[in-house]
Amino acid sequence: MGETFTTEIQARYRDINLAGHVDNVEAVRVLDEARYEFLRFARLPGLPAGATGLLHGLDDGVSELVASQTIEYHSEMRFVPYQPFLASLWVSRIGGSSFTVVAELRVEAGGGPAAIWECVNVLWDHTAQSAWPINDSVRADLERYLGEPVGFRR
Repeated sequence: MGETFTTEIQARYRDINLAGHVDNVEAVRVLDEARYEFLRFARLPGLPAGATGLLHGLDDGVSELVASQTIEYHSEMRFVPYQPFLASLWVSRIGGSSFTVVAELRVEAGGGPAAIWECVNVLWDHTAQSAWPINDSVRADLERYLGEPVGFRR
């Protein structure tokens, strides 16, 4: 398995639903925030000086769009003040113009995943209004984080 990116996303009071646990929609928000950090802002090892995020090598006018998401909840997620969620992310598939990011979301260090998630991302060229083929440089960066898919119970 390749490298894994781990980040902390601070829990918020608004994440709690009427039952007192983190709402399922907010869990997806947490995972999407972690995904965006991984792809666009993370200071990943081995990147050129000043470059951040796994997609630092995209051409101007190219961004990632979410094509699909699948999430599976494994345990209740209770809100704990000042205790961030821990998200571990990696890439499980690289295609011609799309790739899949997978994640495990934990409520506390050392605990099992409270949720597992996969998100298919399509690289989109806004100027051409079409999918952007993954070039060798971006593919090489994605491959550094290539690992197994998450184990859904399906």
